[in-house]
Amino acid sequence: MADPEVPARRVVRRGMQAIDKNEVLLAFVRRMRKRLPGDEDFGDPLSTARFGHLEAANAQWTELTENRPGVVREIGRGALQLWQSVLETGGHDHGDRELTVVFTDLVDFSNWALTAGDDDTLRLLRDVAVAIEPPVKRHGGEVVKRLGDGMMAVFVSPADAFEALVEANANLRDVKAPKYRPRIRAGMHTGNPRRLGGDYLGVDVNIAARVAQKATAGEILASQSTVALLDPTRITTRKKRSFALVRAKGVPDELEIYAISPRD
Repeated sequence: MADPEVPARRVVRRGMQAIDKNEVLLAFVRRMRKRLPGDEDFGDPLSTARFGHLEAANAQWTELTENRPGVVREIGRGALQLWQSVLETGGHDHGDRELTVVFTDLVDFSNWALTAGDDDTLRLLRDVAVAIEPPVKRHGGEVVKRLGDGMMAVFVSPADAFEALVEANANLRDVKAPKYRPRIRAGMHTGNPRRLGGDYLGVDVNIAARVAQKATAGEILASQSTVALLDPTRITTRKKRSFALVRAKGVPDELEIYAISPRD
């Protein structure tokens, strides 16, 4: 005998699917998220809310709603956004130690690697690691993780971070690859990242990553918090631009970044 509740469940399921895909409702939920405290860009790969269990919760929610990128996903992210705001108010996204966070990556590496072949690609990555990682360690830094063609490192001293990057750029001049000139772009930001196991997470890490994204080939960019701690007699600075970040506690509405180089 057929279960009389089955057709009813199908109707409910179809109704929920229709609601989830309703473009008007989806636009409304997204507008409401912009009014919530916390990071309105929650879920973006460089969201300032990516730390610890919040990042894990977002990853799980994204996986659960993989085939339903609609209203349900946005409502869930709104809830996580509110949770993030509560954690930030309590200072749980910051560590208790001031560090300078550095990100680097190779400019145009991905395009070159598509045609270079595995052998040349792996050889180049090894040569680049030999060029840029020893200076990090010599200047008291810690390579936190390797990110394909880049890396993340932390330093106690912003001056040491800068010297390590200058030395790394100099070393790269001797690194050769077929039809490719390896050059890194780098970004620095000083703050209080939160340590979690062997990694660092939080607002300050993501600011450093965004600063690095703005750099050009061979360029070292630093946020104003890092530049303020460097010796002005040993560097030259050029203000690049200000760019808006998300609304999050402890993040300036606009972040000033500077191109820095050794003073001759």
